[in-house]
Amino acid sequence: MEPIIKIQHLDKEFRQKNAEVHALADVCLDIYKGDIYGIIGMSGAGKSTLVRCLNFLERPTAGTVIVDGQDLSSLSDKELREKRKNIGMIFQHFNLLMQRSVLDNVCFPMELAGVKKSEARKKALEFLKDVDLEEKASAYPAQLSGGQKQRVAIARVLASDPKILLCDEATSALDPQTTKSILQLLKEINRKYGITIVVITHEMAVVQEICSHVAIIDHGHLVEHGTVEDIFLAPKSKEARRLIYQGYENVAEMKGERCVRIVFSENSSFEPVIGNMVLAFKSPVNILYANTRNLDGVAKGEMVLQLPEDEQLQEKMIAWLKNARLSVEELDHYVGQ
Repeated sequence: MEPIIKIQHLDKEFRQKNAEVHALADVCLDIYKGDIYGIIGMSGAGKSTLVRCLNFLERPTAGTVIVDGQDLSSLSDKELREKRKNIGMIFQHFNLLMQRSVLDNVCFPMELAGVKKSEARKKALEFLKDVDLEEKASAYPAQLSGGQKQRVAIARVLASDPKILLCDEATSALDPQTTKSILQLLKEINRKYGITIVVITHEMAVVQEICSHVAIIDHGHLVEHGTVEDIFLAPKSKEARRLIYQGYENVAEMKGERCVRIVFSENSSFEPVIGNMVLAFKSPVNILYANTRNLDGVAKGEMVLQLPEDEQLQEKMIAWLKNARLSVEELDHYVGQ
């Protein structure tokens, strides 16, 4: 199956006065139809530049972006405008028309497409129902909460009948509870309409909540990509570990000790694995960190353990944990320090 978005050796440079800023360097990525794909990185990593290259709002310096079988660089300006109708975007600050009602905001893209007013209003009400805002049709953006404004923005995008939805930090201005509800809405839209969703974020919790796949960008480079579960279970790059281990920074430093991070499967999370191991080896371990993450609706428990000083006992414990169907990763040093 061909990817709906194929990025090949993508570079993007910006000129600032006498200097050149290399925002993206040799990025290669495949995104498949129906995926909810996360692109994550710290501030300034290049992720927002990357998403703007996906619809050629930013033209790459080098490389190709193929969307639904078409190389965007080969399209005329007119063809590119037509192609962009299939690629919707929602932003951090909603970008609603403040002088128009909620209903008229949703009707706006259909008006531009020449849809009859009566038909546009009927469809707009259906899309408002999808985002649970049908009763706010006659309200104005100033009368809405941040979460409601983002729901209007999502309904407006649906009115364009897109195949792809790009979300650029779409929840970063919202509180955690509202963020969760917007992410749930995006999942429902993905299921109902089959829209491929690309989520740009700096928060690993957003990726874990909604995405099937993730790419990690750091200083313009693609440092790691794969399924969210695989990267959560065994992050390979320093940048992935830094994003996943957010929250470890309050743990006391444990110099010279051997530490492992374990992740529980759905089955083993109900078993007293650590207690059983302590009883089996008659030796304590120190639990430095414990948490439960929601990975696309599945609870995943994780712990960081400090093992005893005896090297043979360490090896036996690691083998025991692996045999108990846990993912076990050795930590060279504590990332949060």
